[in-house]
Amino acid sequence: MEAKKLISLLLFTFIFAALSTNLFLHDSNEIQYFFIIRKLRSLVLGIQRGWHCNSASNGNGVQTEQPVRRAFLSPNLSTCHQSLTDADVPIYCCPPKRESEEPFIDFQLPDPSLPLRVRRPAHLVDEEYIAKYNKAISIMKSLPYDDPRNFMRQANVHCVYCSGAYDQQNSNNTILKIHRSWLFFPWHRMMLYFHERIVASIIGDDTFALPFWNWDVPDGMRIPVMYMNGSFADKDRDTSHLPPQVADIHFDYVESGFSPQDQIASNVAFMYTQMVSGAKKTELFMGCPYKAGDEGFCDGPGTIELAPHNALHTWVGSNLNPERENLGAFYSAARDPIFYAHHSNIDRLWEVWRGLQGNNKGEIHDPDWLDSYFFFHNEKLQLVRIKIRDVLDITKLGYAYERVPLLWLNARPEPSMPPKIARYMLKMRDSHNGLLLSSHTNSANFEPEGRILDTTIRAKVHRPKTHRTKEEKEEEEEVLVVYGIDVKKDVYLKFDVFVNAVDGETTIGPESREFAGTFVHMRRGVRLVMNKGETTVKRKTNLKLGISELLEDLEADGDESIWVALVPRGGTGMHISVDGIRIEYMR
Repeated sequence: MEAKKLISLLLFTFIFAALSTNLFLHDSNEIQYFFIIRKLRSLVLGIQRGWHCNSASNGNGVQTEQPVRRAFLSPNLSTCHQSLTDADVPIYCCPPKRESEEPFIDFQLPDPSLPLRVRRPAHLVDEEYIAKYNKAISIMKSLPYDDPRNFMRQANVHCVYCSGAYDQQNSNNTILKIHRSWLFFPWHRMMLYFHERIVASIIGDDTFALPFWNWDVPDGMRIPVMYMNGSFADKDRDTSHLPPQVADIHFDYVESGFSPQDQIASNVAFMYTQMVSGAKKTELFMGCPYKAGDEGFCDGPGTIELAPHNALHTWVGSNLNPERENLGAFYSAARDPIFYAHHSNIDRLWEVWRGLQGNNKGEIHDPDWLDSYFFFHNEKLQLVRIKIRDVLDITKLGYAYERVPLLWLNARPEPSMPPKIARYMLKMRDSHNGLLLSSHTNSANFEPEGRILDTTIRAKVHRPKTHRTKEEKEEEEEVLVVYGIDVKKDVYLKFDVFVNAVDGETTIGPESREFAGTFVHMRRGVRLVMNKGETTVKRKTNLKLGISELLEDLEADGDESIWVALVPRGGTGMHISVDGIRIEYMR
């Protein structure tokens, strides 16, 4: 096969060389032959590219080459289009001029000799810093909208990428999304990087670094006071959640009623589940591997994206607005200046998690991820193409995070009652009351109709493997999979998952070891306006929760089955159905 390619390539090269000379150009037919030559040249180059590479244009006709048969996720900049909110209000986040018409440059790392810019907790920055940052935002809000540094233009970068307003490159009807998959962390890092450099340029301070909202430590579990004044203020916030109210990073639309001390304790325990016991494998933390093309679609967010990320977006957003705008809806979230501090903390936690893994265990080496690319404007108004592989080392990007205590790292929850007593009570309930659905296959299967989560669903789920060794558990994480989650309506939805909980609905939460994790659907706020003749495909999603450590603590590692409870929160369960629950193992 390779020999045939070589022979064909030599033949085409010979023809190409001949046609490129004047041998065939006679005066009377020069123009005609010129077009023949150009078509043949294009044909030859097209065949050669089919063997060796794919070509892509930067919008000015300049071709760049990509490896053969690889389609990396990227936006088709020529496809940006209008969307609608859930209330059918038109939303248009696209730039005033198509970015496909702009030349672009490839990202270059900053000068390594420059000092690191240090991002600090927002509740600890000084007045001088606040004044400079406030000035920058004021200037950005005053810039004309056709300037990509304009604050609303910056906000709409998030809107356009999260709303389905772009199709994927090399596709006419497959949208691009940057939430609920392994794109979540790197894409937001890119956005913050360019936003930070724009702010620094506007105030003429190259050492400027964004603050982070340190909501995972007790002193930072409130909206930072700096965001209550000047250009940082936003009228579209839930007024009942303003300082000194302690943030509920596990918010479910219903006020917890906890004292400040109890809310802090719940938050810290929840962070342990999301960062440690429930995030021992890369996919559990990063999200599912989302690849190019319709077949590459996935919808499986990681632990931190589900909550605190989604939960805090909603907690801050205004309860007086139909979609909890601003922060509470994806399309409007970046209009609130606190968005950037919220996501700086998300970015910091990615770094913390990578450090906890050690020996590069949390790294992704898949080129489909590494070579996915996006476009942002820099502080010089240039359009920049940047790949995920460009942003994996924050030191090379020129910034770092101030070290803060990780109190949640040692906040391993305790069972709400002695595990032996809990298992006995659950077995008695199963045998005598008939309240539990039972399955002796690898899943509690609710198909074909699925089960509406309008009340707690309890299921007895078979475990394929028991009594695994420590080495086996390190190699493979036991994963509880709630599959076929069907979101019936684009509203805020949430349910919690408990294992071997006697009374999970009312008396326990993240502070108890029975808590396995949570599912949070944040309103996208935008749905795609399809081109004429196109149709949307309804998608279901899965929730994957690591439970190896949890089962050890519940003394259930040797049990052939476990009892799982899906508990709807905030009255949202009538808009969710699930197809079943099963156990898988993840390397």
